[in-house]
Amino acid sequence: MNKINWRAVDLNLLVVFDALMTQRSVSKAADKLSVGQSAMSHSLSRLRVLLGDPLFERQGQLMMPSKKALELAPVITHILTQISEQVLHSAGFEPNEYQGKLKIGLTDYAELLFAPALFDAILQQAPLSQICFYNVDRSRYQQAFIDYQLDFMIGSIGETTSHFQRSHLYTEQHVCLFDPVSTGINVPISMSDYLSVPHALASPNGQLTSSVDSQLAELDKQRTVSVTSRNFLTLRHLIRGRKLLCVVPELMAKLDLFTHDLACDKAPVEVPDFDIDMLWEKRDDQHVRSLWLRGVVSEAILNEVSRLKE
Repeated sequence: MNKINWRAVDLNLLVVFDALMTQRSVSKAADKLSVGQSAMSHSLSRLRVLLGDPLFERQGQLMMPSKKALELAPVITHILTQISEQVLHSAGFEPNEYQGKLKIGLTDYAELLFAPALFDAILQQAPLSQICFYNVDRSRYQQAFIDYQLDFMIGSIGETTSHFQRSHLYTEQHVCLFDPVSTGINVPISMSDYLSVPHALASPNGQLTSSVDSQLAELDKQRTVSVTSRNFLTLRHLIRGRKLLCVVPELMAKLDLFTHDLACDKAPVEVPDFDIDMLWEKRDDQHVRSLWLRGVVSEAILNEVSRLKE
């Protein structure tokens, strides 16, 4: 099959064909398209060359279609309808009818906290959809958008490039989480309590120190870090029944995923808060499905934050 030289094809001629087919008159077709009669005649000549057929011949006052024109008419009408309805017309999004994938990037923290609530909120409105959660972090979020074609991501990312838009969801605080029986610590936590037991540290890259250690050094104090993990779920399992203390996000400490009794309290040293944002590619800012999904997810997350803080 020979390749078509699309640069030499004027798709506007399909509109001319459709007008001639419905009007059966060069002058009436010209009026319909708001062009001169000579321009319409010229377009008909080009159509004949392009399609290799007379297409329309004058019989009295009418331009009668050839057999090839009659065969092409429903095809060209379908093409123009598809372009009008699916390309040029900005159709609304019907979530209850959507059967495709919804791709959401989540940091470890965001996935553990919000995946169930997001699943419920989305499926309530789009029951036929498929929800895909992808793990992302601040070191590779840009590549994740490329690899997975994410609708958006949620987490603490920091500075981004100009290719992204963001929406602030809420600000997270830190607390100390510990087993009061195993550590012998009670609330409120004093500085001596804080330094009396080894620490488990949330660390995505295995580092044994954080900004907290710099603050302690200024006070001529030091803590002992015994274990690190990037996974908050692992840290919660470690703390139970062990002489360990870990500084974790407040909502993580309050997560009702566990039935055992752990205690939490504000740390006696300042631990910076961090923002949780929704991030998406700027070019998709007004995409109708993305607008709907971002609204559903934002509401679900804020509701879950309020519930956990009660």
